[in-house]
Amino acid sequence: MRKPALPRRAALLVSAMLSLSLAATPARAETAPKPSAAPKPSPLAKPSAASSAWMNKVVITPLGGHLLGNPEAETKLVEYMSYTCPHCAHFEEESALPLRMGYVATGRVSFEVRNLLRDPVDATVALLTHCVTPNRFFALHRKFLVEQPKWLAVAQGLNPEQTKRWGNGPMPLRLRAIAGDLHFYDMVAGTGLTRSQADACLANEPLLRKIAAQSQEAQTIGVNSTPSFVINGELLKDEHDWHALQPKLTPPAK
Repeated sequence: MRKPALPRRAALLVSAMLSLSLAATPARAETAPKPSAAPKPSPLAKPSAASSAWMNKVVITPLGGHLLGNPEAETKLVEYMSYTCPHCAHFEEESALPLRMGYVATGRVSFEVRNLLRDPVDATVALLTHCVTPNRFFALHRKFLVEQPKWLAVAQGLNPEQTKRWGNGPMPLRLRAIAGDLHFYDMVAGTGLTRSQADACLANEPLLRKIAAQSQEAQTIGVNSTPSFVINGELLKDEHDWHALQPKLTPPAK
């Protein structure tokens, strides 16, 4: 069963983080599958030269989302997701290969990722993915989702005393504590983001507010759970996984 995303809390979350009033250990509220129950990562197929043009094109949209593929595609798919949402990780596992190779590569479908913030751990990952260069976003996005069971298990294994730093002190220090405790610095090291750059990223309040604005947009259009999908401006009410979403997309070229 998908979990409500509560987009109204995004602005309150950011406000609380910036005003030092956020409660500690929010990640424990998430119910994640055990690591052993997660599907094994499926390697992405190597695209042909013809499909590489759209597969490698990433642009930042006006709302701050990351769009993969043809910006002028006839079918524009938007996903509202959270990095601490197990169902979002499952969608990535199901959809990564068929969506990218079967749809985005044709130039007929574009795929945009927008954030719907739930908690400080989610906000930490969202900031880090937004601080790499656009052409590296989707690889890091996938890495955090594929490895989600591992780092959520670490988060859920920490005791309140260990996570006290997550809720005390200035926002940058709290997010750095999360990144350190959950080994996020190691995860971004291969993307060209140094430790000092990652620390600067986690202190970027304007960027955090811009990411939170995506959650406010989600509230405006009626999103109340993750993952949720929008096609050509229309929110899909009952499609929350790849099996249900695929029939709604433009049929791939034969």
